[in-house]
Parts: sequence; structure tokens; C-alpha cells
Amino acid sequence: MKAVVWHDVGKIALEQVPDPAVRGPQDAVVRITTSAICGTDLHFARGTVPGMRPGTVLGHEAVGVVEELGTQVRNFNPGDRVVVCSTIACGHCVYCRAGYFAQCDVANPNGPNAGTAYFGGPAATGPFDGLQAEFARIPYAHTGMVAIPPGVTDEQAILISDIFPTGWFGARLAQVRSGDVVVVLGAGPVGQLAALSARMQGAGRVLIVDGNADRLETARLQNAETIDFNAEDPVEVVRELTGGVGADRVIEAVGVDAESPKAGPAARDGDQAAFERERRQVAPRTGVEDGHWVPGDAPSQALRWAVEMAAKAGTIGIIGVYPSNFDSFPLGMAMNRNLTIQAGNCHHRHYVPGLLSKVATGAADPTTILTQHEELPTAIAAYEAFDRREPGWTKVSLELM
Repeated sequence: MKAVVWHDVGKIALEQVPDPAVRGPQDAVVRITTSAICGTDLHFARGTVPGMRPGTVLGHEAVGVVEELGTQVRNFNPGDRVVVCSTIACGHCVYCRAGYFAQCDVANPNGPNAGTAYFGGPAATGPFDGLQAEFARIPYAHTGMVAIPPGVTDEQAILISDIFPTGWFGARLAQVRSGDVVVVLGAGPVGQLAALSARMQGAGRVLIVDGNADRLETARLQNAETIDFNAEDPVEVVRELTGGVGADRVIEAVGVDAESPKAGPAARDGDQAAFERERRQVAPRTGVEDGHWVPGDAPSQALRWAVEMAAKAGTIGIIGVYPSNFDSFPLGMAMNRNLTIQAGNCHHRHYVPGLLSKVATGAADPTTILTQHEELPTAIAAYEAFDRREPGWTKVSLELM
């Protein structure tokens, strides 16, 4: 079969790999009809999240049709249309039974303290071959697959494999309540659906911060008020719009690959020399070298903004992806403002069934953020365009039918 395979930082390829097979009684093989490219995949391609094993198939979002089932998968039949949950969970350990599927004690072969297992990730997450492929093996399929209700399209369902649940989870982490002022940092696909989720969970006002004009325009489809960090100081704007109080809730949906502002106050005032100094200050080298995080302003910028723009005693939910060795956070400022901070990987299986039902009944339609439809043979070019944040490339689906 054909699949998108990771070989090294900056080196991925579409190539032939062996077809997957059922290896155990709780496995299934799914024929993928639609997959997608996620910002997390770009972390691996760029090397900002380390530990990828050469030869790993990328991708953790998929919709497909069941082809083959292990003997203990009793809730599906061949031919069923399913959403594959991005995180992998056994369904029977104490964490899964409590709804904390991303912290399953069993699914990660590196042990119960290894953290979340998911498709197409680094060695520390399994590794498990991913879903940007014609077929995929789904371990613990009785838990990791969810049947698609009648009337829900592949376009809608693919967004419920990962990013809609993650956006919903971000709003839950931030403890969004009725009437809250919510700021979402990042107008990428997860940020867009976090804004939608905050609205659905009762937010009275949603503001979204990004530096990409195209994404900010799309964010207006979620009825969000937009803030361009390249044109204005987002912390100052949030305080101005909230009468000096700040936001009740902040959702950080950016992660380690945050972009720095292209221009500070001096540049906006027309001082070119000061502008060059600002660019040097806000764009230091960042990344991972020899297994250690190399700090810089850009990766921690969104976290600092989150702490600064939250109201005293406010709440921050962090769903942006950071490597385990990232250690730059404005903790003292957060403590002095009595902020509550929650972070983590989404418990997809906890939210996927409910979100599918909302889409099936017309209560939500996440497809406003799906801007590109590509076929698998063009996947590498799609990665490149998505990586460059080209206009019109907010979210990319890969169609394999």
C-alpha cells in the first residue's frame, strides 16, 4: 500500500509499505477513505518534537471502512464506516474507565508512565504506524473506533478524529462557563474549533489571536473577534476590550511552533532600525539540540501572552503541543495572578461519540475550517504548502477513495 513515511527531519516521502494485518484479537484493519494533515505532523517534519523513528507512517486522523476484525472486537462488522480516534486506549484500565483515555495504562508499549499513545508519533508514544495510508491497523479497535451516524459525511467526520475533540477539550480545560470572555491563542484548525467549542459551551464573547490574515478571516466564520499580533499588542487589546480586566478564560492552541510577531511597536511607528533590533530580539534560535531544549522567545510567546491577558484568578487551558523537555513557562507571573492552568492531550474517545451526534443533528458543522482537499499522491506537496502557511491552507484533508 502507499503511505506517507517519516525518514528524518525535513525528509518525508510517499512510498510503498507492507499492508497492515490483524495481529491480535482486539485489532482491526481499516481501509482509509479520508485522512488529514495536522499541525502536530509538522512538528515531526520540522524536528521541533524529537524522537521520531525512521520508517514510521505519519498521520493520526482517519475515517474509513472496516475490512477485518480480531475475534474480540464484537461491536463492529466488516463494511462499517468508522472514525478512528487519534489517541490509542485499551478501554478497560482504571484511567480509560474514568474517561482519561489519553493516559491509558496499557496502550503505550513503553509502560504505564510513558504517557499518551497515538498514531504516527515518536518512539515515546509507541510508536504506532499512522493513518496517512491506504490501510491501517487499529489496536484496541473496540475502543478506538466509533461508528459514523447516517448523514455524517467524511468531510465532517475527519474533523472529529482529532481536532474538534481537541478544541472541545481545550474549552473544557479552560473551564468555559456561560457568559465568559474567552481568548483563543492561535487561529489554526484547532484554534478555530476551540473558538466554536467555547461558543457551544456558553462563552459570551470569543476573541482569537493570530498573525495570519487568511486564518483570521476564517475565524470570523466562528463569530470570533480577531486580533492580529503583527499589527497590535494582543495583551493590550484584550485588556482594552475587557475594560482592563482581562479574559476569564484563555485557550492556548499554538504549541511549540509559535510564530513571533513580525513587527513590534517601533516598526509600527516607522522606525526601521528599531524594527531590525526587535526582529533579532523576538526571533532567536529555538528547537532541540542533543536532546535538550534550546530556549527562545517564539515557543514560549503564546504561553506568556496567555498568562498576561488572563484576568486575575482566571483559567488557562493548554492544548498546543510541546515536547516533554520543554521547560520555559512564566510560572511566577501565573502564581502571582492566582491563575488556574490545565494542560494535556485530548481524551478523544471521551468526546468523539457526542460530537458525532451534534454534527448528525445539525447542532455543529466543523467543516468551515476545512480549506483544502488533496489526494494521497499529492500529500508531500500539501505538507510543503501547509508548512509555509500559504493562504487557503488552514486544514488539509487527504482523500483515498
